[in-house]
Parts: sequence; C-alpha cells; structure tokens
Amino acid sequence: MDLSNSEKRELYTKWVLNRVPSLLSLIDRNKFSPTYGCFDRNYWHYKIIDFPNGMVQAGSLAFALLYKYNFTNNTFYKNERMKELCFAAIAFAEKSSNKDGSCDEFYPYERALGATAFSLYACTESYLILEMDNENFERFFMKRGDWILENDEPGEMANHHAGAALALVNVYMISKKEKYLKGAQKKIKQTLQWMSEEGWFREYEGCDPGYLTFAIDFLAKYYKKTGDKKLLTPLEKAIKFSSYFIHPDGSYGGEYGSRNTYHFQPHGYEILGKQFPLATQIADKFLEGLRNNKTEFMDDYRYLFYYMNNYLQAYLDFNTEREGKIQRTQNFEKHFPEAKMYITKKDEYYVIISLAKGGVVKIFKGNKNIYSDCGLIGLLDNNKLITSQTIDEHSIEVDKEIKISGYFGSVNTELMSTSKLILFRCALSTLGKSNKLGNAFKNFLTKRLILGSKREKITFERSFNFEKDIIIIDKIKILGKRKFKTLAIGSDPTLIHVPTSRYFQESVLNEWIDLKEYIPALNKNREIEIKRIIS
Repeated sequence: MDLSNSEKRELYTKWVLNRVPSLLSLIDRNKFSPTYGCFDRNYWHYKIIDFPNGMVQAGSLAFALLYKYNFTNNTFYKNERMKELCFAAIAFAEKSSNKDGSCDEFYPYERALGATAFSLYACTESYLILEMDNENFERFFMKRGDWILENDEPGEMANHHAGAALALVNVYMISKKEKYLKGAQKKIKQTLQWMSEEGWFREYEGCDPGYLTFAIDFLAKYYKKTGDKKLLTPLEKAIKFSSYFIHPDGSYGGEYGSRNTYHFQPHGYEILGKQFPLATQIADKFLEGLRNNKTEFMDDYRYLFYYMNNYLQAYLDFNTEREGKIQRTQNFEKHFPEAKMYITKKDEYYVIISLAKGGVVKIFKGNKNIYSDCGLIGLLDNNKLITSQTIDEHSIEVDKEIKISGYFGSVNTELMSTSKLILFRCALSTLGKSNKLGNAFKNFLTKRLILGSKREKITFERSFNFEKDIIIIDKIKILGKRKFKTLAIGSDPTLIHVPTSRYFQESVLNEWIDLKEYIPALNKNREIEIKRIIS
C-alpha cells in the first residue's frame, strides 16, 4: 500500500523516538560526575576500557534536535534536561580531547580523522541549532578545526574528508575565520579528486555503495550551507550510481562493496530531491524497506547516533515535491568497469555482482532476497581460513557469460590477548605521543587488519550465465600441497576488518551452503566444479 508524504515522513521520527531511551541510557547524566556528558558507557559506567571513545559524543546532535523541534509524539520537545545533556556532551568532548584537539576512537593517541571530524560536526551543529554562546566551546571548536586543517590519515576514505569539510564550514560559521572556510574547500577538492566518473567515491580499495551515501549526505549538507553549485554535477552522478544498489525490497548495499556496508543515510537525498527527483525516489524505496524492517540495524552504542541524527534531519528537510517511483520494468545490464560492479535486471530477477571481490552476489526475485553469496570460504589442513572474496587483480570477462578468476586469500582471524594488549598499550604510550610515529603505527594497523590478505596457492573461477535460469559455476584448483578440512559458500562472511560492517540486515539469515560432500574429490583430484541453478 502506498503511503502519503506525511506517513513517509513520520517513518523517520518513529524509528528515532523508539531508540531515544537507549541513547539516554548511554550518557552519564550525573551532573557532579567527572564524566558527566560522556556517551561511552564502557568507560564511565562499566569501567572496562581506559579511555573514552570520542566519536560517540556525536550523540549530542540528537538531543539538540529533539529539544528544538516539535516532531510528532516528541515528548522530549523543550525538555530542559535534554538541552542540559546536549551541553554536557559538548563539554565532555572538549574535556576528553587530546591536547591537540583531536580525539580517539579505538585506541589511545589514535587521533582519528573520522571521529574527530564527525563529532566536531555534531557538536558545532548542536551549538548552532540551540544558538549557544560559549567562549570555551568556540575555542574548543577552533582548536579541533586547526587539527583537521593540519592533519590527514592513511588510505583513501572520501567520506571522512567530506565530513571534515562539513565540520570546518560549521567552525567558520561560528568563528567567522576565513581559514576554516578555505580548509573546507580544500577538503572538498580532495574528496572530488577521489570520485570516479562512474559516480562513486574511493573507500580504501574501491567502491562501497554504503559509504557512498555518507559522502552524498555530507556533500549535500555542505551544499545546503554554502550554496556551492559545483557540487551538483558530481552529486547527480553519485545519486544515479547509488540508485542501482537500492534493492527491490528496500534494503541497500551489502558485502559486494569494498567495505561490506549496508549503510543508507537519507538526509542528503531529501536535500537534493528538488534538484534531482531520482534522489527522493531512492529515499522512498528506502522508507519502504525501513517500514518493513529490511534496512540495516546498526544499533550498538558506537554507532546508534548515526541514524538517529540523520533521520531527524531527513524529517526536517523532507522533500514534499516527490515525483514518480524507481521503475525497473525493463530488462537491462549495467557494467561499471572501474567499480568492477555488474548489475542486471532479467525478468523478475535483480542481480548485483562484485567483480572486484571474486563474484560476491545478491539475487532478488520480485521484492524478495532469495540468494546472498559472499564467495567460497574454507579451512585448510594447516587451520588457515581462506576465501575467494578478495580484492585482487582478478581476471574478469563480461560478455554473454560473466567470469571471474583469481586466487584464494587468507582471512585474518587474529584476536587480542592479554600479552598483546599490554604490548599494544606500551607501544601507544611511546609511539602514540608523537603525531608522526602515531600515523606510521596507524598505517601499519591499516595494512595488517584491512589490506593484509595474502594469496594462497589455490585458484577459483566463478561464472554466471543468465540466458535461461541463473546458473553459477565455481571451479577450484589446488596448486600446492594443502588440503581442505571444511568448505562452504557463506551468505554473509567478509574478509577485511571494517568496524561499521557485519550488522544485521535480513539477507544475513540466508543459509550457508555446506560443500563438505565435495571435499574428498577436491583433495584427491586437486580440482572440482560446483554448479548451482538459482530459481
């Protein structure tokens, strides 16, 4: 049943209001506590970590919005306690910052650009919404802004730079100092340099549709604040590209992205709906998924605020001039060679394949996800976990048949131990205090946890044929001496470490396919072929 615009709009706030008690449970509400305003319950209440996560102070923005605006059924409207807690959250963000104004997210002295920028945006946006006048806060904002102006991070993460630009614009609006506006413009320039002509922004090793919506959101907010029209052309391309990854059931993104995320940030799409009707068509499809619980559940203490802030802002900027729906009535094929993505609509099937990740695929029939395949995964006789889901220099053929071939890669399953934790903290207490050495250490961790998969002497070839049924054929060949102990096709395992991945979306409940019956022949003959027909 189609919803009215007012009903669609209310979906945003209904989702948020159901979670406000959870956010209020995370913050230290004791006015006389030394951690008053801290959102990191693991730090102030459970006392199981030795530093506060600075990212979570972005929860301040939800409190500011709930206090300021009379959303339907918003019992927190004009509640002075909410305003006090917002103020306390900003004060704790200042108090818990490093001496240089930056903040940490996962370990002491991390100086995380993303956490520093995103929390600064939330704090400054709260300050502007509530029309605060506080010299200490303004000094803090400028100090943190100065750190962002002077620092970068390893890797290419466009959404972090877009978020940094947005934070710097807010610091400019508060301080009136031109250097912050110029710094924001520089960050925008860098973000756009990481944009493909196909319409996506680079995130580490490639294209991640989930994080693309963060970049769209930050750039759309920046456009709204500055009126910078040079952003409209790249944003139009990004919206068009993202439209291929809003699924028939209203879910979005998946393991086929470079960072494995299901993210969808709707506020930017609402802002841009008047310029580009496709933007609100995508948002409408997302809202259909939100109503039916098909979307991502990123509800833990670290990231709950992301959607709360964004959905409230989407409500406020809801575009009432909505035109049409996403129409996929005609069959089509779309190949993005640079993103290494292939999408096809064939009769009642909608298929998304990551050519970059060894043929990770999601298949929808009508409005239902019927197949989610994150590649071959198995355990060798030396207990090494390996997968075909690697971003590597695969051989790729796109014709009547889609074919990807390459090498299996190792999966890092290393866990923290007491001795490792002690060594880690000792290293941080020495290397971490130096910004230069700290960045080198961060670069090491990035390569080890995110980019550290090694090739195995085992090859795979995966082919897709769509002429009649959807036929998937996997071929495995063992080149070395190893043998398989276990082998499966997993519906949701991922290779690299991404903190905001592996959350719940309905597709994760698709069953894994156990391939144990093929193991004896594979180990004996050193090769095997596995055929599946999807219907």
